[in-house]
Amino acid sequence: MSADAGTGTVSVDLAERSYEILIGEGLLPEAGRLVGDWLAKRYGASGKVAAVVTDRNVADHASRVTAGLHDAGFTTETVILEPGEKSKSLPVISSIYDRLVEMKADRKTVMVAVGGGVVGDAAGFAAASYARGIPFVQVPTTLLADVDSSVGGKVGVNHTQAKNLIGAFHQPLGVIIDTAALATLPDRDYRAGMAEVVKYGVIQDAEFFGWLEENTDVLNSRDAAALRHAITRSCRLKADVVEEDEYERTGLRAILNYGHTFAHAFEALAGYGELLHGEAVAIGTIYASRLAERLGRIDADATLRQRDLLDALHLPTSLAGRATLDADDILERMKLDKKASAGKLRFVLPTRLGHVELVDDVPTDEVRAVLDELAP
Repeated sequence: MSADAGTGTVSVDLAERSYEILIGEGLLPEAGRLVGDWLAKRYGASGKVAAVVTDRNVADHASRVTAGLHDAGFTTETVILEPGEKSKSLPVISSIYDRLVEMKADRKTVMVAVGGGVVGDAAGFAAASYARGIPFVQVPTTLLADVDSSVGGKVGVNHTQAKNLIGAFHQPLGVIIDTAALATLPDRDYRAGMAEVVKYGVIQDAEFFGWLEENTDVLNSRDAAALRHAITRSCRLKADVVEEDEYERTGLRAILNYGHTFAHAFEALAGYGELLHGEAVAIGTIYASRLAERLGRIDADATLRQRDLLDALHLPTSLAGRATLDADDILERMKLDKKASAGKLRFVLPTRLGHVELVDDVPTDEVRAVLDELAP
């Protein structure tokens, strides 16, 4: 299908790095034409060579993208990663470099990432660093990647001590979001993606948060129109932040990490993959909101509404039954957070639904109190 009334478009305005996010049903076969158009617009004549990076869980989606690329005149090589966070590592990036060297990739070779956040982050980091940067396109196949990792140009891999510690800013040529791909997404992964959708309502748009509260049933049933609206609004909200603070220099972009200071520590300590990222974010959201309560920044009703919405979307709001973690270990991991400064903890905390702020020098005792209070 071509872009039509059933396809939403979000434009990310970043001067010469501007790009479009296309959201609709049945876009995967159109990927070749879209990638070709974007390459021609940015670089002019191109050799039409593409490296498709994917994982075996989404091989069917990748094959449709590859077929579309062939139809548009591309020659392709496919790199298949192992599913899961372990593929966000430097040895895996090195293996991608090896494949690029084998195919004699140059600066007009386009990398097309087809998969979830792990594939997008790893492929994007390889694209950012190979030959000092080659073009790439994001084709996310999970809800989490649709609304979060595919937008904004943050790419990278994990260090054994901290998530996403090694990375770069490398904006894609474009993002292709085919909502039909969500039909094959396992239930747990789908729900994990909804945690990031809820986040946008908390940090930027109280009206959107209210819409989510009113539409949990259709979102749980994966209604196509509701999903398209939720994804389009989430991408627009993230794009607004990225346009103002592309390289996270003013502090504005840090608001996108609401709940993540707790979440990243939980993920690392539980062992990457034991908690899905969205599950950790859902739990971290409640910890962050409760911390804001203790600091007198919001009232208990704001936390309760977040908890109720996450519950209605069948997301976890505590570590109970998932991990038993030591408060001292969590605090030490938090000091590796990218928002930390000189070993002092900083958190994104709400002042009301629809608005958050980056808060410096949060007392460790208050954080420990929340960890103890909410411990399973």
